[in-house]
Amino acid sequence: MTSTLNAALALAARSVPVLPLRAGKLPFGNCLACAGNACGGRPTMKSAGACSCPGICHGWAAATTDPDILRSFLWAAAWRQAQAVAYHPGGAGLTVVDLDDTDAVTWARQTLPPTRTVLTTRGEHWIYRGAMRSVNAVRDGVDIKSTMAYVRWLGPGTGTMTTLPDAIRTLVVTKPSPVRPVTVPVPTGGGECRHRTPAYLERGIAMAEQRITEAASGVHATVYRTFLAVLSAHGRCGCLTDTHAARLFAAAQSKGESLRHCADAWSNARTALGM
Repeated sequence: MTSTLNAALALAARSVPVLPLRAGKLPFGNCLACAGNACGGRPTMKSAGACSCPGICHGWAAATTDPDILRSFLWAAAWRQAQAVAYHPGGAGLTVVDLDDTDAVTWARQTLPPTRTVLTTRGEHWIYRGAMRSVNAVRDGVDIKSTMAYVRWLGPGTGTMTTLPDAIRTLVVTKPSPVRPVTVPVPTGGGECRHRTPAYLERGIAMAEQRITEAASGVHATVYRTFLAVLSAHGRCGCLTDTHAARLFAAAQSKGESLRHCADAWSNARTALGM
């Protein structure tokens, strides 16, 4: 058993979801079945996504506390190659303020309440109890790592962990991501329309938008499943337009999805339906 796996098992026993990192502090890449997001999302056995792959190929979403998964043969090669252990702070109910340089550390000491501190190669990690949305570059040299992010494990640190303060939450301005114009392939249809009135389609699109914008977790998987449902119901008769697709993309981008991830999810949903 490798030292990285031993460290991971010790963290998992404390309910901290972990995963191995390869050289360069990078997660292991997708397997062939999951490449290009062809699987539709995160692995079901770890994070309620759309993918049933039990492997190590989904970055932060592969983090787990299950010792049987960590010791499984599917993960064995990754642990042999691993250069470090990472953990998913949001999955453990934590937030890490990643301070990348001395100026950022000085700002934190002057601004934030003290908490557990871990030294890094360039600065410090300040760890608070409580999860929030992860955002990079909230100010120079300061990243927030919590949900949908991973952090390299560098030891337990020093000091007493305290509750996530409002001073950190207010660093993150809650506003939709910029919605860029998008051109996506919309099925031209040709089948018989099952819609009794235009209101049927409008109600379906509005419900899809609401499902995405109200997702509290598993946003990526929710977007894929919603796209799949919309295309299944409305994609074969020619009623679905570029405007409808753009509305769905805008809803997904408002939850932090990138344009590329939106396009991948739309394309994969069309492929899954044979469109």
